[in-house]
Amino acid sequence: MEPRLDLFTNEIGGKFAKRFANAGLVINQSTLPKATQELVSLRASQINGCGWCIDMHTKEATAAGETAVRLHLVAAWRESTVFTEAEQAALALAEEGTRLADAHQGVSDETWAQVRKHYDDDQAAALVSLVALINAANRLAVILHQKGGSYETGMFAAFN
Repeated sequence: MEPRLDLFTNEIGGKFAKRFANAGLVINQSTLPKATQELVSLRASQINGCGWCIDMHTKEATAAGETAVRLHLVAAWRESTVFTEAEQAALALAEEGTRLADAHQGVSDETWAQVRKHYDDDQAAALVSLVALINAANRLAVILHQKGGSYETGMFAAFN
């Protein structure tokens, strides 16, 4: 299946993509740990079946020094020992914030309490924003049939 549209070569799509990337820059420049940002993005992308974003966040995490073991275990983070309590809270928020339709309450109070235990106001705001942003990115890529495999680390640096 070929991509349906290249947002970056379309006038409106290009304008939107630049603004979208700028929103991501706010999160990237926050104090939310970079490893957490990539793990959260990877987990939401796995849930949403977004090959393009899985490819991108796996490669970006690897380039930032993330280990293969942790990347391989993101999909089964509850059944592994390689994530900190703070990362587990962020991954739980990513899952519950991505699977809103699967639970009548959205993000549970228990998960939110764990997030607040480990992240200050700015980090929590960045984390919530990241979950929203990666879900939007996943939807764009899936709708447009962007496939994983061709992403090169740092490809979107020009947008920032």
